[in-house]
Amino acid sequence: MSDPAQRANKLFIQTFGTKADGLYLAPGRINIMGENAHFNEGFVLSSAINFHTVIAVKRRNDQQFRAVSDAFPGHIQEWRFGKEDCMIPADPKAWVNYLKGFSASMAATGLPATGMDLSIVSSVPLGAGLSSSGALEIAFGTAVNDINQLHLSPLAIAQIAQRGENQYAGYHCGIVDQMISAMGQQDKALLIDCFDLDSEAITIPQSLSLLIVNSNVQRQALEPQYQLRALQCQQVASHFKLDALSHLTLKKLESGKDTLDEVLYRRAKHIVTENRRTQQAAWALEAGNIKKLSQLMAQSHASMRDDFEITVPAIDYLVKIIADVIGEKGGVRMASTGFGGCVVALVDHHYTDTVIRAIENQYFSHTQLEANIYLCSASDGAKRLESTLSPLNQKKQH
Repeated sequence: MSDPAQRANKLFIQTFGTKADGLYLAPGRINIMGENAHFNEGFVLSSAINFHTVIAVKRRNDQQFRAVSDAFPGHIQEWRFGKEDCMIPADPKAWVNYLKGFSASMAATGLPATGMDLSIVSSVPLGAGLSSSGALEIAFGTAVNDINQLHLSPLAIAQIAQRGENQYAGYHCGIVDQMISAMGQQDKALLIDCFDLDSEAITIPQSLSLLIVNSNVQRQALEPQYQLRALQCQQVASHFKLDALSHLTLKKLESGKDTLDEVLYRRAKHIVTENRRTQQAAWALEAGNIKKLSQLMAQSHASMRDDFEITVPAIDYLVKIIADVIGEKGGVRMASTGFGGCVVALVDHHYTDTVIRAIENQYFSHTQLEANIYLCSASDGAKRLESTLSPLNQKKQH
């Protein structure tokens, strides 16, 4: 596959008949620990990855936006900057809603923006739980910020993107996806406190490979299950007269166990223990204590399976394949909102090839599903690329 930046430039010229002014890039992400913590104001340990969405941009002299994506070929999507034009999308599931949502959220804050022509290319796998939507929003937001010289911080761009997705695009989400895409650091994960949005960079040891495996389990009716878990967590928080489960201690939960429905107790137990595990995993990773990290990631997966009940047999089997190979030389767990998606593993380099062979030899024969394996690295967050010129164009100028 050719470089996304070159593809974005090519698509821009083919669509709009002129060269772009600039290229903007934002990464996807993977959660190492802290699944489902964001709507409970807990901790998430997440990393941007070296799969990116790239947007080629040309400034317009009006407030019209025109966008095209190579992932969804077809006619140019158009909208005008402003809240009213973005609130009722023609297609509720259209990719352009993420861009409309951002511009609507931005307009609602009173920030100005000029229109742009855009071409969008992405290497972030779609539907794999790697936040292709967050990468799209943040690449767009970074372009809007730069083109209009607004001087917004990466966190502010992330907050506008989250509001846009929640209020206008119609997708309930936390802010982790957008924060990581905007603020990621090379060779580091970020420990994010979803209560106050404070973050701390955590170094990933050079001895570890970051492996992401897409189970390719087709997720059915994910949103209702997601909303149900959020409601159950809020019910427990309200029971203890708290705003969110992150403020509940395990001791208090256990002391009140008999006053809770058994399912609600298990949901809360996952969140409360995962919150603590996530902080411990960050400390273990920073200290290079891989044995401790391995134990914490195993406990996290078991908790998602038994207490939060969001894994499926194929995911559990995929985790077992990897765990059987690496033992305490790395960690592995499901890394998505559940019922499919991806597994994340931090694996000692010496075991990486063996893990890949084990997946290839065992997963399909057991599940009849083909896994997609991605060997990744922790990436920097969103930025403007230095040049929009392809090597061919650069050569012609000399």
